Amino acid sequence: MTENSQAQPAANPELPTQYAPAEVEGKLYERWVERGYFEADEKSGKPPYTIVIPPPNVTGSLHLGHAFEHTIIDALTRRKRMQGYETLWQPGMDHAGIATQNVVERELAKEGKSRHDLGREAFVERVWQWKEESGGQISGQMRRLGDGVAWSRERFTMDEGLSDAVQTIFKRLFDDGLIYRAERIINWCPRCLTAISDIEVEYQDDDGELVSIKYGEGDETLVVATTRTETMLGDTAVAVHPDDPRYAHLVGKRIKLPLTDRTIPVVADEHVDPEFGTGAVKVTPAHDPNDFEIGRRHDLPNITVMDERAVITVPGPFEGLDRFEARSAIVAALRADGRIVAEKRPYVHSVGHCSRCKTTVEPRLSLQWWVKVATLAKAAGDAVRDGRVTIHPKEMESRYFAWIDNLNDWNISRQLWWGHRIPVWHGPNGETVAVGPNDEPPTGEGWHQDTDVLDTWFSSGLWPFSTLGWPEQTPSLEKFYPNSVLVTGYDILFFWVARMMLFSLYAMDGTPPFHTIALHGMVRDEHGKKMSKTFGNVVNPLDWMDKYGADAVRFTLARGANPGVDVPIGEDWVQGSRNFANKVWNATRFAMMNGATVEGSLPDAERMSATDRWILSRLNETVAQVDALYEDYQFAKLSDALFHFAWDEVFDWYVELSKTTFFAGGEQAKVSGRVLGEVLDVTLRLLHPIVPFVTETLWTTLTGKESVVVADWPADSGFRDQTAEREIEHVQQVVTEVRRFQADQGLKPGQKVPGRLDLSATPLAAHEAAIRQLLRLQEEGDAFQATATLPVAGATVALDLSGTIDVAAERKRLTKDRDAAEKEKQQATAKLGNEAFLAKAPDNVVDKIRGRLTKAEADIERLTAQLAALPES
Repeated sequence: MTENSQAQPAANPELPTQYAPAEVEGKLYERWVERGYFEADEKSGKPPYTIVIPPPNVTGSLHLGHAFEHTIIDALTRRKRMQGYETLWQPGMDHAGIATQNVVERELAKEGKSRHDLGREAFVERVWQWKEESGGQISGQMRRLGDGVAWSRERFTMDEGLSDAVQTIFKRLFDDGLIYRAERIINWCPRCLTAISDIEVEYQDDDGELVSIKYGEGDETLVVATTRTETMLGDTAVAVHPDDPRYAHLVGKRIKLPLTDRTIPVVADEHVDPEFGTGAVKVTPAHDPNDFEIGRRHDLPNITVMDERAVITVPGPFEGLDRFEARSAIVAALRADGRIVAEKRPYVHSVGHCSRCKTTVEPRLSLQWWVKVATLAKAAGDAVRDGRVTIHPKEMESRYFAWIDNLNDWNISRQLWWGHRIPVWHGPNGETVAVGPNDEPPTGEGWHQDTDVLDTWFSSGLWPFSTLGWPEQTPSLEKFYPNSVLVTGYDILFFWVARMMLFSLYAMDGTPPFHTIALHGMVRDEHGKKMSKTFGNVVNPLDWMDKYGADAVRFTLARGANPGVDVPIGEDWVQGSRNFANKVWNATRFAMMNGATVEGSLPDAERMSATDRWILSRLNETVAQVDALYEDYQFAKLSDALFHFAWDEVFDWYVELSKTTFFAGGEQAKVSGRVLGEVLDVTLRLLHPIVPFVTETLWTTLTGKESVVVADWPADSGFRDQTAEREIEHVQQVVTEVRRFQADQGLKPGQKVPGRLDLSATPLAAHEAAIRQLLRLQEEGDAFQATATLPVAGATVALDLSGTIDVAAERKRLTKDRDAAEKEKQQATAKLGNEAFLAKAPDNVVDKIRGRLTKAEADIERLTAQLAALPES
């Protein structure tokens, strides 16, 4: 789509007196979608600009983190679309294996059923049914926010095309020896009955117990400490450091394992820290990742003591007990046997919990499928090191390398029914065959498909290219791969981002998935606290959109978006952004009612006033500044620049300075009206990517053109006028200083007082009427008394304050404030002159006192000037 450049504005553009977001946002969005503005054409000759959505879970709904991330992505894509790029923001959702299966299992539980009652095929069909009826509500919420995604290209990680991609890459990795099956320690959820990834484990401080237990007999004893006493039933050794003299006589010997009829060896291993605790650790290879590695080094047996539901399976008095019941029972038995050396309760320590169901995670030895990552990870590290991929902000690179350079093999299997079932068939004689999407699986007696499904991150790791039709070499893949930029949170740098790097470089012949990784922080509450249901500070962005409009929410989030830094946000800030949207609306409406127009070409500079030339100079400087900040992903800074330019310079200064011109009419009013129209046109286009709804309404009304969505992005014309900028800076200084004085004297905003201006020593004579208007100065009159005279920026402003303030009371107040400032100055000066204090005080304390001194001196100067300006009482 292209901008309708021939359309002309209405002769008398009319806008409602107030902006009502709820009345326009939904209609505008549907109009944009119907006109196809967000669709991407792989056949166009425009340069591509591609961003994929971090696929939200099908079970999810829009939260502030989504709104934050989507605002950034939408701003980037809207700007690039306006710059003439063939822009694709790829939408879609993730099937979210564990989360979705849990939702449907809870629904079944209400019916008194489990998934096993239905069987695998019927259960999966039930999940698909739930997905069609209830899943994906986030799509509608994205429309509320204004997300400019290509809806016709929406994908789902379980749809047919992406399933083909999953099977294809699995088979390639398998055939290349990069996927294997082995027993390893994994995170196991006894409630969800599946392995879970590291990202699905949430750690929190729990009250537990630390129990010190005596192993062995007589002289051949040592003490170990544990928080998981129940795992001692699976101990197959005690480990000590090779250089620890306390246990040198025991290394190689076997000692009695309490409560059992087994003996276990004492082994020497450098993993043990001799300075920690007793310097001896129990080794349970089947239930601890570090112990597993010790076991491998010393060829220790792996004894599993719990089943998949964390129930003890070791024959004896504890068999059949839940792990926590067994813990208490075993401690009691050890105490009765005289084996307890010490008990510490409560013992606060970090414990992993399943992020879905909050069950305590159990490290467990399990037969799983793994990706061998060494060569893949090296390629992912090299792509950043050689500059093919840029991480922004750059300081995040070290975190990426720390992870990717030390990446362990990836457990990709999950013991679920919902997800991509592993495309491997097992034969009656131990055969293993991986099957691609176009292959016929082996048949016959004894052949069966693997029962596990793939980790959700496996399919989402293919997202940058699978959504474009891979493994087919489609026109979309040719046009839009690699992605231009990935916008995502730093918290999943190690998981989703790393997976995409691994798979894309492997599948796409060494071409990385994106040129830039732009990392943002997490949204927090206004006090900087993490948002959590537990803390009761979770905010539904839809509630804020209902109250203040989508633009207000978007602008608030953008103003907090510093690269890689967490974003605090409170409702007061959204109210402030709503006020900004209203300011843009009201000021634009006033301007259009008073002559602002885009008709005709821009007048020559010679016909413009200094005020006109100043605002055009500032406009072009702002365009250049915003462009540079966009390229550096500095959304907070560019939003702030736009806020202050629009509110302060355009609406509070240019419009106010031009009011006298507009009211006077004539040729100069026409020139300024055209300049104001140009400024509004460009300002609204600059604002549009962040606040799309209010700018669309205003811009189309101002210009009469089709839509700002497909308008041209503003370009810096190069026009600068430093002389005009200095001149208006003088005007601003005069007005600002006099207003400050008036406020200090207790005058109410807008209160009129008689005043005399002497501008003869400045280039401001042409601005006298505007300055008078801004300062609300009345003409002098015959009874004028210059009770206060202010020399400001070369000008002299005399005011008649007689009858407007209580001079005696004001002199008393100012004197009191100056005395307090003098005392503060004396105290700060004394401290800074004390060498002993300076030698001991921290730098930040000294800097704070220096700041107090500077402020006190400035206050004394200001208050002295105000006292001098008061009329004689």
